[in-house]
Amino acid sequence: MEVNKIMVIGAGQMGAGIAQVFAEAEFDVILYDLEEGIVKKGLNKIASSLHRQVEKGEMTGVRREEVIKNISPSTLLQSAKNADLIIEAVIENMAVKLKIFEELDKTAPEHAILASNTSSLSITEIASATNRPEKVIGMHFMNPVPVMKLVEIIRGLETEDMVYEVIEELTKKLNKVPVEVNDYPGFVSNRILMPMINEAIYTLSEGVAKKEAIDEVMKLGMNHPMGPLTLADFIGLDTCLYIMETLHSGFGDDKYRPCPLLRKYVKAGRLGRKSGRGFYTYT
Repeated sequence: MEVNKIMVIGAGQMGAGIAQVFAEAEFDVILYDLEEGIVKKGLNKIASSLHRQVEKGEMTGVRREEVIKNISPSTLLQSAKNADLIIEAVIENMAVKLKIFEELDKTAPEHAILASNTSSLSITEIASATNRPEKVIGMHFMNPVPVMKLVEIIRGLETEDMVYEVIEELTKKLNKVPVEVNDYPGFVSNRILMPMINEAIYTLSEGVAKKEAIDEVMKLGMNHPMGPLTLADFIGLDTCLYIMETLHSGFGDDKYRPCPLLRKYVKAGRLGRKSGRGFYTYT
């Protein structure tokens, strides 16, 4: 199957990053969101990211403009009728994703592959909203997308081998490393990462150490590039909580119970970098 046109659903941080890497790989990309302002904001993020590459000497100004021209903005979900691959990158909420996939199934051409960038939710359940579960797959990019090499490729119960092979090859064309994962809550990355972050929050809440000390131990002792509390702020504490809730409900095991302090911060609107305050304060 030949894939030429990509549609990305969601122009937030992840969606914009996914659109950028496909555009840099010379694919025609449609960047969609509900509101024109959100799409423009996503395009501005891409332009800024590419500008940084120009400043570092990694890209010419001419090349930057060529990449930007590969991306078309849209606020019409019907744009999916022109796409060979649609990648959903919206809020980590199953009800929202099911609704989107139901609509995409009606609009996208019969041959189109429908992918989700979900970081923890069931691809099999998402696929159940369509009449083409064999063409539904997970493509979990890491954040920030233009920098991180890994893409978890998640097979749903019905995902065809051909669909997996197409997505694996596409991932390599993006200069990313595809890793095959089966459909379990949190997959591999967040099943391991989020309990570590959650335990770091418990460690803070129990007064074992201050936040700076916890992060330093993991950076200097475990050679992590970023401490778990700093990383939680970067990911978004609301996202961390949602993933922990998905793990807790999916496995029914209290070892995945979200720390009460995490819930408290989310209720207080302390969501991390995006809100200006999480475990740390950002200007």
